[in-house]
Amino acid sequence: MKNYFLPAIKITLFTAILFGIVYPLFIVLAAKVIASDDGNGELIQVDGKAVGFKLIGQSFVSDKYFNSRPSAVNYNAAATGGSNKGPNNLDYLKQVEERINDFLLRNPGVKREDIPVDLITASGGGLDPHISPKAAMIQVARIAQARNMNASLVEALVKDYTEHPTLGIGTARVHVLRLNIALDALK
Repeated sequence: MKNYFLPAIKITLFTAILFGIVYPLFIVLAAKVIASDDGNGELIQVDGKAVGFKLIGQSFVSDKYFNSRPSAVNYNAAATGGSNKGPNNLDYLKQVEERINDFLLRNPGVKREDIPVDLITASGGGLDPHISPKAAMIQVARIAQARNMNASLVEALVKDYTEHPTLGIGTARVHVLRLNIALDALK
């Protein structure tokens, strides 16, 4: 028994130190050295005031703003993750149905089948700051009406803030916070 117990304790202590202390310290130091923001996240500022982070989504519910992708963690960066609810989960289906009904109520003239999936389902991490260009364009009429603006001006803004895939890898996307900041700057 002694032949098994002592090696097991040594391996447990070694892995606890390696993966509980050494590895996390290595990652933090690497982020401090490699990342342009010292690994603290890139702040987005307006008039010298921090309004958000580049890689963390926020909730926008006013009709004057583009809505973000829903979050399973209420945009809490300390608790990232998805809901882990599948397409057969009745609670999940009810939640998606509520999001669809809310979107249709706030965006008259939009057909149910035209709503992009990223406006009614949360991302895997729950903090996605981007939506698809289609998800932004479908909101243009509501925003233009709420702000008493020309819809073509809002549409042009969406096009200006559409990020195209790097090296053709991935899909086009729109950073919601930056788009909403630009929208506020128009007036």
